[in-house]
Amino acid sequence: MAKSYWLINSNRSEVKRFMKNDKSIDGVFEYMFIDTGKIVGGLGNKPPVMTNTVAVEIDLAREIYERLLSKGWRKIEKNWN
Repeated sequence: MAKSYWLINSNRSEVKRFMKNDKSIDGVFEYMFIDTGKIVGGLGNKPPVMTNTVAVEIDLAREIYERLLSKGWRKIEKNWN
């Protein structure tokens, strides 16, 4: 499984997971999946409920990641099983 990078919003209610594609679709390898999820219970108690997934080009994913960081989102490590 590909390494994932997680961000959480400032009020700790939503997460974003960025994960690089590790399989080819139509011969294109350079894109990332961005998953959006809602926190249920306390952070760390249960995994987030993932509500949306989009696939975007690597450069756009980097822009989105940086934009979220500039808006107060923070990097986190996955700490649930």
